[in-house]
Amino acid sequence: MKEKLYTIPLNDAVNAGDECPFCFAAREIEQDLLDLVLGSGSSYMEADMREKTDLAGFCKNHFQKMFDYGNTLGNAWILKTHYMQMRKEMEKAFKSYTPGKTPMFSKFSKKTGMANSVAAWVNEKENSCYICREFNEIFERYIDTFFYLYKNDSTFVEKIKNSKGFCLSHMGDICEAAETALNQNEKEQFFSMLFPLMTSNMDRMQEDVSWMVEKFDYLNKDADWKNSKDAIQRGMQKLKGGYPADPPYKYKK
Repeated sequence: MKEKLYTIPLNDAVNAGDECPFCFAAREIEQDLLDLVLGSGSSYMEADMREKTDLAGFCKNHFQKMFDYGNTLGNAWILKTHYMQMRKEMEKAFKSYTPGKTPMFSKFSKKTGMANSVAAWVNEKENSCYICREFNEIFERYIDTFFYLYKNDSTFVEKIKNSKGFCLSHMGDICEAAETALNQNEKEQFFSMLFPLMTSNMDRMQEDVSWMVEKFDYLNKDADWKNSKDAIQRGMQKLKGGYPADPPYKYKK
């Protein structure tokens, strides 16, 4: 099938031969979003971008990545106007609070009861993040593209069959998406391919980790490392996704 513009990133991810093509794609998406928010293009100076980031804010994880990214002025500008927005919202939350008048679920109790509306506002803010929101929208399109290629590109299917499979996290994503993306016959064929693929690659990963342990036995000190030198980071990725060995993504001037 002739490659289309929107299929290129996912094809590139599969061609990379990674432990999980969706981990590869997710890293690219997140780095692109960090560049958008804080990069040399100075999006943080644009009023429409700042309006979005002021309202949505950022989660703890992405604040850490923004700090690690390194653009001090960009981070300061974002925080300056975001603080103004947060102060307005906080004052509104304070003024609207009435003791004992807001029934809702309390995270400190297993039962539904009377909780604090100010705490509810804080919880809402903690779960709001501009980068997370944009990432999720883009990643959903990647999932859609995966099944489009699966159904229409036999070469892509062969690449998946001969790949290292997926991390468990992203395997769960495609299993869930398959329920609506594929018909019954397509699902039977897809899962009959996916499950053996995951089993064989989990076995491979387990063997790599086990051999790394054996290499620390003095009897094996001169033995070949085989594929185990980077088994720890790949083993962690296979179970939970991501790249534990990656350094922080940095600002490029």
